[in-house]
Amino acid sequence: MKKLLLTCTILFSTFVESQSFVPDSPPLDVKSYILLEPNTGTVIAEFNSDDAIEPASMTKIMTSYVVADQIENGLISLDDEVLISEKAWRMQGSKTFIEAGKRVKVSDLLKGIMIQSGNDASVAIAEYAGGTENGFVDLMNAYAASLGMENTYFQNSTGLPDENHFSSARDLANLTSNYINKFPDEYALYKQKQFTFNNIKQLNRNKLLWRDESADGVKTGHTSSAGYCLVGSAKRGGMRLITVVAGSKSDKDRFSDAQRLLEYGFRFFATQKVISADQELKEISIWGGLSNILKIGVEEDISLTLPRTSFKDLQINYKHKNNIQAPITKGEIVGSLEIISNGDVVFSNDLIALEEIEAKGFFGRIWSKFLLWVMSLFGFGDDGSN
Repeated sequence: MKKLLLTCTILFSTFVESQSFVPDSPPLDVKSYILLEPNTGTVIAEFNSDDAIEPASMTKIMTSYVVADQIENGLISLDDEVLISEKAWRMQGSKTFIEAGKRVKVSDLLKGIMIQSGNDASVAIAEYAGGTENGFVDLMNAYAASLGMENTYFQNSTGLPDENHFSSARDLANLTSNYINKFPDEYALYKQKQFTFNNIKQLNRNKLLWRDESADGVKTGHTSSAGYCLVGSAKRGGMRLITVVAGSKSDKDRFSDAQRLLEYGFRFFATQKVISADQELKEISIWGGLSNILKIGVEEDISLTLPRTSFKDLQINYKHKNNIQAPITKGEIVGSLEIISNGDVVFSNDLIALEEIEAKGFFGRIWSKFLLWVMSLFGFGDDGSN
């Protein structure tokens, strides 16, 4: 009996060591959610993430994204003064308290959109950037298409309810990822906890900023039909996470739901750079060149998001031809690699030449071709891998 117990213990220990135990993501009573690591594009957890949802004021992420892109391209300046229309002033819902007939700087309107979630500021800036709000909405949908937001269509700049105004948790997470990477200066406004406009102190509606020091965004949303929604983001060390929760039951729940997802991701997963760009990974033989050895690697850094215990067991397989012939240009694709964790391929990428190899002269090339022909008679020259 003791021998049997010892054998079972050894087998169980071996099994544990070969697995990366990660508990399931926390159960949430919501319509949909997603937890995304944006730098590697890794979805850590999701539920109904492609289902259509009413984005409510999370729509304003796209509103400010369009403006940020126009600022980047010199079409708008933060110091531009926008004449406030009667329509913008009369908007219902959350307000920045702008006044019809007055001029307000683009920088203040952006704060009103991103911090206070002002519907009035959203319409005002939409009319300025798009000529009309409808014209601006056309821009929003064009940007959504360019970003691959396949389950998104906008009808307004504010997120007010419309049966043909919808998005998805995945689309909103990807939009936020692009925002952070492309327009970090404008995105930084989402972290600002308050601002004062028209002598009125206005607080950021995102309570994550007070609950979690690592949080730096992003946007709340709520209507009676959408429920309580939130796009949240936080960065700890070198790892950023974005979460979208849609349809929480209460204001309190949406923040606790988002925080539970963020804590889960940071606790059990990590993002690490495993290969550097232009790092020599391997030397392979080539034929007909002034050098018979070629250094190969990858064009860009490779980072992975995996369960924390998975990094210690990573394996890399290389695949390349044995009969590669010069000339070789730097950056030329010469093979591929696969990164394997716990028996599964978690990443694949092209292998490229890290240097240029010139061809030998005419007679040198002829001699190399002759040697290759002789070797092929004996079955050499197949694909190589290791």
